[in-house]
Parts: sequence; C-alpha cells; structure tokens
Amino acid sequence: MTVRNELLKSIRQAEPYVPGEQPRHKVVKLNTNENPYPPSPRVAEALRNADADALRLYPDPEASALTEALAEYYGVEKDQVFVGVGSDDVISLCFLTFFNSEKPILFPDITYSFYKVWAQLYRIPYECPKLDEDFRIVREDYYRENGGIIFPNPNAPTAVYEELDFVEDILEHNRDSIVIVDEAYIDFAGRSAMELIGKYDNLIVVQTFSKSRSMAGMRIGYAVSNPELIRCLSNVKYSFNSYTMNQPALLCGAAAVKDEEYFKEKIRMIVKTREWAKDELGRLGFVFPEPKANFIFARHPKCDAQKLFEELKAHNIYVRHWNTERIRDHLRITIGTKEEMAALFDFLKKAL
Repeated sequence: MTVRNELLKSIRQAEPYVPGEQPRHKVVKLNTNENPYPPSPRVAEALRNADADALRLYPDPEASALTEALAEYYGVEKDQVFVGVGSDDVISLCFLTFFNSEKPILFPDITYSFYKVWAQLYRIPYECPKLDEDFRIVREDYYRENGGIIFPNPNAPTAVYEELDFVEDILEHNRDSIVIVDEAYIDFAGRSAMELIGKYDNLIVVQTFSKSRSMAGMRIGYAVSNPELIRCLSNVKYSFNSYTMNQPALLCGAAAVKDEEYFKEKIRMIVKTREWAKDELGRLGFVFPEPKANFIFARHPKCDAQKLFEELKAHNIYVRHWNTERIRDHLRITIGTKEEMAALFDFLKKAL
C-alpha cells in the first residue's frame, strides 16, 4: 500500500546521513575513523563494578559524574559542560537551540555531511562557502552576516587543521553569531578552541569520546561553553528527553577521563602510525593535505578512486569514498594498527 500524496504533504521529509559501512565479517576496517585500540582499562573496571540493580532506575538527568569529571579535566565549572549521546546528538541539539534566525548559517562545502542533514531537517537556511584548492577554509567567506557558523577542526573528511589564531579570527568577525567548533579529532592535531571559552561568549566547543578515547560504541559527546549557552542547550534537551545518557555510559565516561596516561599513550601511537603511513602513501605516489586527524585524505594521480575503493573492499580492506563533486578522486583512510596499515600497503603495492 502506498501513502497518498495528501498525507505526504504534511510529513517531514529528510535526506538522511549515510554512515560508513559496518561489516560483520573480519576485515581490515579503515573506513569509520574508529580508534584501533581498546579504551582505558578503567572503563572495563567501571563496567565490572557497576551495580546492575541501578539499571532499574532512571540515570542522573544532570549526568553529574561525567560532567564533573569533564569540568575538572578542562578547568571549567560544571555548569559549562553539556553531555549527550555522541557528539552527533550534541550538535543536533545545538542546531535546534541556537540556529533560529532567518539568516543562513555557514559551514564549508566539503565537511561533515551531517550538518546539511540537520539544517534540512530543522528547516534552517544555510550556505556553504567553498574550501580553497588546498581544502582550507577561506576565512574572509565568513566575514558576513549570518545566522550562525559551524565547522570541524580538524576538518572532515580532509584532516586539515587550522591554528588557534585562525579560529579566533572567525570568532572576532562574528561576535553577534553563535560559532560552534566541532573538535572530534582535535586530540590528534594541536591546540583546542577550549582555550578561548573564557574570552568569547559566542563560542561552543564540541568533542567526543568516539575517536581518541576509543569509545564509539558508548556514544558519548559533550559541549563546553559559558553557563548561559549551556543552560539554553539543557532546557531544549529537557523539553523532550531528560534521560539521554544511560548509567553505564556515565560511569565509563568518567572513568576514561581520569586515565590521562593511557589516553595520551594511545594518541602517541596513532600519530606515530599516521606519520609512517604518510611516508608509505607518498612512496606509492599518493598525494594528500597534511593530515592532523586519525585519517588521511588521499588521491592517486594515476588511479581511479572508485575502482581502487571497490578493489580494496573485494579484498576485505574497507576505506571511505564519496562519489561527489570535488572529492570523488579521494579516499579517506583511517589510521589503524601498524599491522592493519601494513596489510593496506601490501595490497596497494600489488594493485598499483
């Protein structure tokens, strides 16, 4: 039975985000930027020690254990931290809360594709200034009237990182707009915009546990800003779901934050493998922007990216490819373990 056109007119339509494939068989999985190492041992310990009986009760709506741990880690107050079910949940709520002007919001043409989905879903006007030929944001494109700004730093899928003075320049030119800096990959890059929270009342910084903290399966994201903006964000959250974070996620997230030594060691390992992978790809003839994330956005001047993507997949090596304008000749390659990357390079040497 088909739905009548008269009914469809009143139904909200959306073109959904397309996530990377999650194969169920054994593969070399380099397509979704997951951390190749397990989370901190303290996370497993928190799960073992969790009180199963507590699961019959609703979790703490204020997520106190996690927000307090994050506030202490960043040297801010608890009322400056907001947590959600992954950074996707947090950013979606930010769109709903802060982007309510009739003016278009701004984000790059090549960036995290969920931004466009949320803008369309919430009927927010938007414009996408083009990155330059080196896949860098042109800051002057953001020196104009707008209803808000969001961009990732480092950007995805390009892995390009902009220095803190660049971010501050965007903030200075947009004092009357909310500016959201999506720092999903910042731990692999450089200085964070967290340093600017106390200076700019229009800044919101969003981060995640999915990448550097190896907890994509737990779905933990958070925003840090001034208390007033966090209060507005919380009010929207409490308007439709007060209990977004489950009890195990709150306990495990707080435990992970407290294991700084493990966190830094795994980042060092990934960055070291990334630098080695850059050299290997370069020797094979690939070119790419300087990567500052846990992935490399590479193309080969003599290879069709779509064909290479399909050949890799046929040999159980998964990377990411978008058949879209400006980036269809690129592959995004997640940094895996040294062994996983070696398997990729062994195949590429034969294929090329």
